[in-house]
Amino acid sequence: MEKPIVYFTKNISPESAIKAFEALGIKLEGNVAVKLHSGEPGNQNFLRPSFMGPIVDHVGGTIIECNTAYDGGRNTAEAHRNTMLLHGWTEIADVDIMDEDGEMELTVNGGKHLEVNYVGKNLANYDSILVLSHFKGHPSGGFGGALKNISIGIASSHGKAYIHGVKDVTKKWTSDHDSFLECMADAAKSVVDYMQGKMAFVNIMCNMSVDCDCCAVAADPKIKDIGILSSLDPVALDKACVDLVYASEDEGKADLIERIESRNGAHTLDAAEAIGVGSKDYRIVSLD
Repeated sequence: MEKPIVYFTKNISPESAIKAFEALGIKLEGNVAVKLHSGEPGNQNFLRPSFMGPIVDHVGGTIIECNTAYDGGRNTAEAHRNTMLLHGWTEIADVDIMDEDGEMELTVNGGKHLEVNYVGKNLANYDSILVLSHFKGHPSGGFGGALKNISIGIASSHGKAYIHGVKDVTKKWTSDHDSFLECMADAAKSVVDYMQGKMAFVNIMCNMSVDCDCCAVAADPKIKDIGILSSLDPVALDKACVDLVYASEDEGKADLIERIESRNGAHTLDAAEAIGVGSKDYRIVSLD
């Protein structure tokens, strides 16, 4: 079986993001969704609409998000829409808070823990998805990339708590940690299966704090920017990003590596590969 290809460019620009997507050779057809991170109010590291706008426009996409499972500026549809307005997302594209009017169940085939995944109801309105992820650290997952963006990111507010709590929403912050990581892999599998190959993934490796864009108060990045990567395989893509962090010659990488390792972040990759989301064994192709 051929290794999935991960395309890589050191050039970080809106044009390079489009180039990385185009290298995949996939045509996203019909009603196209673009899953990105709206950024929690107060966060300084999230990627701005000025950067994301050209690729969103390139695919003719609607920006999709779901509400959070914690208090803040994105925990209700009204608050989330206000954040989208505040951060300028509504100026570059239509925005859909997909769980504003409820959720839908996706079947999890062969998952470690989950039989169903709860996602925003409006996912049913889209024919294809561009998953546009800001790769960085994460307080719970160790790192956030494509897998987190399609699991926690596409899950409804209730679905996020369901994943975090390993099916018990009352334990969303107290469940067994590795089981939570495995549930993220399960949820990612349900979305990949549901979309039947009509997905493309782009990861942008800049502003890489140890914290997620969901943190209102986040640490400043210490590692230097690395580049933009793309793939049709989210496991290969995230694995390539993690590998590039470890291979970096910048001493600031220690900060991000500690976050990944202290949260056992690589376990999400192992779990996702084990249930068939994708492969950790990839081939990297330079676009430079």
